[in-house]
Amino acid sequence: MSTHDTNPLNIGIDVTTGVTTGVTTDFTTGDVASAEVTASHPTPSNIASRHLSSHAKRLGPVFDHLDALTDERSVFEHALYAVPRPEHGYCVDDAARALVVTCREPQPKLAVLRMHDRYLDFVLAALGSDGSCRNRMSIDGRWRDEPGLGDWWGRAVWGLGIAAVHSPVVGQRARALAGFRIAAQKRSPFARAMTFAALGAGELLRGRPGEPAALALLRDAVPIIDGAPVSASWPWPEPRLRYANAAVVEALLLAGEGLRDKAVSARGIELLTFLMRVETCQSHLSVTPVSGRGPSDLGPGFDQQPIEVAAIADACATAYRVTTDPRWLAGINLAWRWFLGDNDSATPMFDPTTGGGYDGLQLSGRNLNQGAESTLAMLSTAQHVRRVQELR
Repeated sequence: MSTHDTNPLNIGIDVTTGVTTGVTTDFTTGDVASAEVTASHPTPSNIASRHLSSHAKRLGPVFDHLDALTDERSVFEHALYAVPRPEHGYCVDDAARALVVTCREPQPKLAVLRMHDRYLDFVLAALGSDGSCRNRMSIDGRWRDEPGLGDWWGRAVWGLGIAAVHSPVVGQRARALAGFRIAAQKRSPFARAMTFAALGAGELLRGRPGEPAALALLRDAVPIIDGAPVSASWPWPEPRLRYANAAVVEALLLAGEGLRDKAVSARGIELLTFLMRVETCQSHLSVTPVSGRGPSDLGPGFDQQPIEVAAIADACATAYRVTTDPRWLAGINLAWRWFLGDNDSATPMFDPTTGGGYDGLQLSGRNLNQGAESTLAMLSTAQHVRRVQELR
């Protein structure tokens, strides 16, 4: 279908040829060049795109599918193909991700503003007075779990930290900051939860330098996030790559910046360099599948998740901002090309007509369901690429 083969953003990709212009990097060697980049193997996106009209170059991010997944409470977690599945309810994990994405829109339309307000309300309603957080709500508005400190708590802290600085309305920023301060009283024993929380604390410090709750959280998060390397050949702080791995990198980069700790920043760059080497194959991303990846695992692996690709784009964007090293712009480019179809299955991973993201990359193609997590991962990556284009 041609609707899966367009380039819906003005991001430096010529949709008539499938060529991306700009900085490129061989992540296996670290060599940087300024050149034209073609897909490493023919993909549907660069074959069918030759037949597209030039107006496709000027389209922007499409929020239609996210809007369709969102009702008066929040965003539905699951979809059957493109149809929302209200029976599965809502979760803070996705509402917090959606809060981050809607905060990043520089000139949000009314639909995005409406969605943003609902996501903020949902995340704040999930917080307990002690800072712990519920995650799942049924369609009838009842919470289905007890407050806890799992990944959802970390993502709530992340979303609130960003909203405290970037929400479009002053009152929303004040409410988000109050919520952040409540949630940041707690510490999770789980490394990934602290990773996500550190993302919110680090972003908040960029807008509110010296914020005590954010500084304290970052100081406590770093030793939990970054354990001892497994070995000299496997510098990652865990024996296996798991999920949203690049979030670990971004958290360290933000912590190094916020705490003014050059050693933490350098560790973040070391891990990002390692991760890009492990997750790049023949000039395209070949990311860690749901089963994880260890030192002895050979790729490619499936089911690859869009959240892994979006985390790479996030980390590379932060790395570029901190270092101005152009190789990290190439990392963002690789992430977007993965969604366009330059991946291990040569399959586009979103519908540019609606902005719906597909739930997983499989050996034979893609999971056709378009849930919230995958849709938000694609939109987040697209937002980074738009910023890259604005630099040129």
